[in-house]
Amino acid sequence: MSIGNSPEDERPFDDVTDVSDVPEKPRTPIGRALQQARIAAGLTVDDISAATRVRIAIVHAIEADDFAPCGGDVYARGHIRTLAKAVHLDPAPLIAQYDAEHGGRPAPTPAAPLFEAERIRPERRGPNWTAAMVAAIVAVVVFVGFTVFSGDSDSGAEAQVAEGATPTQSKTSSPGAGDGKTSVPKSDPTESAIAAAPQDKVTVQVSAVDGRSWISAKDHSGRLLFDGLLKQGDSKTFQDSSKINLVLGDAGAIQLYVNGKKIEDDFQPGAVERLTYTKGDPQVG
Repeated sequence: MSIGNSPEDERPFDDVTDVSDVPEKPRTPIGRALQQARIAAGLTVDDISAATRVRIAIVHAIEADDFAPCGGDVYARGHIRTLAKAVHLDPAPLIAQYDAEHGGRPAPTPAAPLFEAERIRPERRGPNWTAAMVAAIVAVVVFVGFTVFSGDSDSGAEAQVAEGATPTQSKTSSPGAGDGKTSVPKSDPTESAIAAAPQDKVTVQVSAVDGRSWISAKDHSGRLLFDGLLKQGDSKTFQDSSKINLVLGDAGAIQLYVNGKKIEDDFQPGAVERLTYTKGDPQVG
């Protein structure tokens, strides 16, 4: 009879199982966990939808572990968090379980490129209305100045053309002038004033005494001396070495003095007359 352990006592126990061989207890699906918590809280799907503003169809789909109606992982995590809080569950384990089952949480987007893109983005500037208004004002001032200057130049040129062939006129003649020129008053000419016209030239004075009339005057070479309107009371004097050609738009309103003599022709009102005067006695060409 032996004392101690028998060989049978030293054999390994057959019923001892390796810990690594013990299967892991399966986790409760996310949707099932939310559904059980809702039922335990005594809430219906309609109650949860009204409290969380998550549509009833999405609540049903999540409780069935169908997250496709959520529209993406970001929305799915948001709905899980909202529903878990509504049924008094900690949302963190459920979200972690969702990440593990759906490929993990996406890596956050680095902030530096976003700030860099914002930094180099060109600044949009609106139109410079102040500069545009200043340019417009300058353009208007230049245009007005040019118009006024041109108008003054044209008036001066017309006056020179109209009066270029006339003797010097003045309201009063200086006694003893001896220059051979006669002062001709602007209106109401007298025969004595025109009688001193030079004999070697033809001198024609046109006066609008009975109204206004358009007149045109040219010298012997066809050069235009005047072309315009004489108002009532106005007069023009023209002089040339041999011939003056006249066109009277309303001959009845005109009084003519040629070489110091009054023309007595009976011109009719409104009649257009074409006249030519030369040296010597007045005669209509």
